Amino acid sequence: MSAAAGFEVFVMRSALFWLCLLFAGCAAIDEQPAPAGPMGDAFHLSGRVSVKFGAEAASGKIAWRHDAAGDDLLFSTPLGQGVARIVRRDDLVSLTTSDQKVYRASDVETLTEQMLGWRLPLAGLPDWVRGRAVVGVPAQTRLDGSQRLAELRQSGWLVEFLDYKSENGPPALLRLSRADVEIRLVIDQWSGMP
Repeated sequence: MSAAAGFEVFVMRSALFWLCLLFAGCAAIDEQPAPAGPMGDAFHLSGRVSVKFGAEAASGKIAWRHDAAGDDLLFSTPLGQGVARIVRRDDLVSLTTSDQKVYRASDVETLTEQMLGWRLPLAGLPDWVRGRAVVGVPAQTRLDGSQRLAELRQSGWLVEFLDYKSENGPPALLRLSRADVEIRLVIDQWSGMP
C-alpha cells in the first residue's frame, strides 16, 4: 500500500470515527421500535457513552433495544440528535450514518473495526450490562463487598463495574477496556428485566 493510500484510509477512518461517535452529522436518525422477537432476556436501556481510541475521544447518548433476535443501538449527540444507528438481526449487521449511508457486515465487531478501527464488543455486552459474565465463555472475575461483579476479564476485554443502581440492582456505570480502546457507559434508565 502506498503512503498516499494509507493516508487516505487513515483519513476515512478518522472521519467516520468523528461522524459516528462525535455525532457531528447534520441529519438526524430517529429512534425506532425494535422489531418484535422472542422476549427472553429482552431489555431497553438509555444512557451516555464515551469512547477513547488512541488519541481520539468522543461522547454522546445511547439508546439500546436488545432481544433474542437482535439489537438496535442509536447513538445521539449530547443534545439528543440521532446520528448513527447499528442494527443486528440474524446474521446481518448494518451501520447507518446521519447522511443515510449504510454499511454492512456479518457482525458488529467486524463492522466497527472496518469503519472505526476498533471493535465494539456487542457479543458480550448484553450480559455485561446486566452485571454477569457470558455463559460458556472463559472468564476471570472479582467481586465487591456485596458479592456483585467488580471486575470481569472475558473475550479479551476488562470490564469494570464502577457503580450499581442499588444494592441488588443492575450496573449503572461500566468501563470496558482493551488495548488502546476504553468505553465508558453510564446507564440512566432500564426497561425490562436486567
